[in-house]
Amino acid sequence: MWCVAELDRAYIEKMEDVLAVYETPYDPAEPVVCVDEKPVSLHADVRPPIPAKPGKPAKQDNEYERCGTANIFGAVEPKAGRHFTTATPDRSGYQFACLVKRIVEHYPQAHTIHLVMDNLNIHCRKSLVTHFGEGKGGSLWDRLTVHYTPKHGSWLDQAEIELSLVSRQCLGSRRIPDLETLQREVQAWNRKANRKRTKINWRFTRKKARKLFRYKKPRTSG
Repeated sequence: MWCVAELDRAYIEKMEDVLAVYETPYDPAEPVVCVDEKPVSLHADVRPPIPAKPGKPAKQDNEYERCGTANIFGAVEPKAGRHFTTATPDRSGYQFACLVKRIVEHYPQAHTIHLVMDNLNIHCRKSLVTHFGEGKGGSLWDRLTVHYTPKHGSWLDQAEIELSLVSRQCLGSRRIPDLETLQREVQAWNRKANRKRTKINWRFTRKKARKLFRYKKPRTSG
C-alpha cells in the first residue's frame, strides 16, 4: 500500500511535476528515465542444496551464511521499455555517477533526458563533479532535466516498479552468495527485459491525484 505524507504545497508541486512528465507523449528527443536503488543481502548455502528428482522435490537447508550486502540500481525508461538496471557493491556517489554516465551516453541525440528520482543525498550534481571533475561531470549533469519526487513520495518513482520486477522475476527466494553472481543474474534479467521491450503502464495521472487527494489544480505563475 502507499503511505502518503501530509499534502502540503511543496508535496503537491513536486507530485504534479512528476506526473506531468509521465503524461507527456513519448518523445525520443526527451526520454523519461526513472532511477531508484535497493539494498540486497547476500547469502551462501552452508550445505549444498539437493536437486529435485522424479517424485522428490528439491531441498535446501534452512541454515545459511551471511555474506554482506550489495546494491541494485533500478533504472528504466518506462515508455520505451529500455532498462539500465545494474548491481553494484554499494549505493555510493561514485556508483550513481557511473550510472548517470551510462544513461546519458545511451542518448547521444537527446535534447534533454528527464531523470525522475527521490531526494537521496547522492542524487545530485556534486556526485558527478566529485568523481568526473567539473568539466565532464558538469556536462553530464547538464544533459539532464531532473524531477525529484516529494519527500515521502518515492511511490511516484516508476523505478520502484522496476525493482519489484527484478525482485520477483530475477532474485526470487534464491540465495545469492556474492556480488559477481548478483551482477550476472541482474545483467541476464536486464538483457531479457530489453529484448522484450518490457514497458511500465503507469496509469496514475494528475487528474486522478486531484480527485483522490481532494485538492484543486495548482495555479500557474505568470
